[in-house]
Amino acid sequence: MSTDPDTILLEAEDAMQRAVDYLNSELRGLRAGRASTAMVEYVKVDCYGSQSDLKSMAAISVPEPTQILIKPFDPSTLSAIKQGIEQAQLGVNPMVEDKAIRIMLPMMSAERREQLVAQAKKAGEEQKVVMRNARRDANKAADALSKSTTNPVSEDDVKQLHQEIQELLKKYEAKIDDSVAKKSAEIREI
Repeated sequence: MSTDPDTILLEAEDAMQRAVDYLNSELRGLRAGRASTAMVEYVKVDCYGSQSDLKSMAAISVPEPTQILIKPFDPSTLSAIKQGIEQAQLGVNPMVEDKAIRIMLPMMSAERREQLVAQAKKAGEEQKVVMRNARRDANKAADALSKSTTNPVSEDDVKQLHQEIQELLKKYEAKIDDSVAKKSAEIREI
């Protein structure tokens, strides 16, 4: 448990920033109006007896706005990569061509766009829950400060700390809302 107000605030802010960073990495993987390498970079591929991210096994490029081209560093991993993409359930059909895999992305329907927007909002809400848990833990630590026998903190200071923790939460929730809004606009863009 933290023993001073500054450490409690720093730990809470760190947890909230990690939630924002995690959300942003999740949102990068959601398909927007055009193809993006981020859509497949973190697909897990079962190869050489372990799970690896696709980006560590292949060169990934976007030759056209509706295509992703994957060129494995080791051509013998082609079928494992194809299987990994299919298991990731991205809603795409990987096609093996010579020593590469091509993914053609169909135009998204309005319904599919709205499903992706809902997915982005859900991811944002999940990270808000993570941040609220960080607030709860920080508030518990703050309450423990006033009960400390070695170095008690006044109730006014604890109250002030609670307010600062709440302000932190508001600040980071706004960042989440902003990220989700930007991604939603990107997804809806035709």
